[in-house]
Amino acid sequence: MTCIRKFARLPWLALLIPLAACKAEVLAPAGDVAARQRDLLVISTLLMLLIIVPVMVLTVVFARRYRERNKDADYRPDWDHSTKLEFVIWAAPLLIIITLGALTWVGTHLLDPYRPLDRIAADRPLTEAHRPLPVQVVAMDWKWLFIYPEQGIASVNELAVPVDQPVEFTLTSTSVMNAFYIPAMAGMIYAMPGMETKLNGVFNNPGEYKGIASHYSGHGFSGMHFKAHATDEAGFDAWVEKARTAGGTLDRPRYLELEAPSENVPPMSFAEIDPQLFQRIVNMCVEPGKICMAEMMALDAQGGTGLAGTMNVTQLTYDKDQRRGTRAPVLGWEPFQVASFCTPEDSALMFGKSPELARAPVDMTPMRGHALVPPKGPFAPSPDNAVTLLDPAEGRAQNF
Repeated sequence: MTCIRKFARLPWLALLIPLAACKAEVLAPAGDVAARQRDLLVISTLLMLLIIVPVMVLTVVFARRYRERNKDADYRPDWDHSTKLEFVIWAAPLLIIITLGALTWVGTHLLDPYRPLDRIAADRPLTEAHRPLPVQVVAMDWKWLFIYPEQGIASVNELAVPVDQPVEFTLTSTSVMNAFYIPAMAGMIYAMPGMETKLNGVFNNPGEYKGIASHYSGHGFSGMHFKAHATDEAGFDAWVEKARTAGGTLDRPRYLELEAPSENVPPMSFAEIDPQLFQRIVNMCVEPGKICMAEMMALDAQGGTGLAGTMNVTQLTYDKDQRRGTRAPVLGWEPFQVASFCTPEDSALMFGKSPELARAPVDMTPMRGHALVPPKGPFAPSPDNAVTLLDPAEGRAQNF
């Protein structure tokens, strides 16, 4: 009994007690994609152990056999080469590296997050009945927003999907780069502002699983997790109906309120959603009157809006906490705001109200230089520095 008490007081035993209660979801997955990732991890580890274990064992054997007190060991001060030993030392690691490379190459392509699933499980191929369920994911500060476009609902910090149905996640972020990870379902994928990433996965076993943000994103990062429910078809329909009866509409004004940083947000749902909300989030134009990235790129592709439109296009900034929900008037001045397209007279008025530029006149002449190429196309500026736009109704160019 005394020995047991001393053994229990060992400090390293306290480290093993929490580990015994951990749920190793990576090694005990609930979906086919996560299971194949588990197999890749285990096989790669075993292959590397084929070198690690012998090296560790031989290190102890050589240290013991050729110690100074062992007079029976051979003493060969002039020995310096063995062809057989060199062959074993180099051939075995080389074969393992080749095997690991082939395994990694095949696994990387088969488990590509963007690649649609080719099967539901190892013994169940994908059929026409297994139509993917689209789910739009938004990483916020510090919560997760899930939009179900086909069901017309949305939820915060709660995800529900049917068992044995492929799920196609489309992800983006509102502020900083984050990482979406459901260990029991599929691999990790990054969510980035102004971009879309995709992840395909499936649950084969019903249950409640944990989803986390596996990339540090600020003060409320520790509470940025959610519950993933894998249910049968009837359970999923009941969850959708519960969200619809809860009421509430996730439109653009409500989203701007939801986007404000908050921590440890309890699960909530919305019965209706704005069908264009996710695309506006990706294009960073949820605020009324703000130009979308897609529209901005389309204008740039046509030659731009000329000198008169330079103050209408702002640099993309992710520090939006003080700007959310605020809009400067078209004829007012506020740095780094996007106003509607204006005339040269409006532009002069805007610059005139600028505290920074009120002390000195603004040079409105075109920029010239060795490395500057004059713009071309229908949106090229006219000689009087106005913007030339095509009027499709009259079939001629007009200056604004």
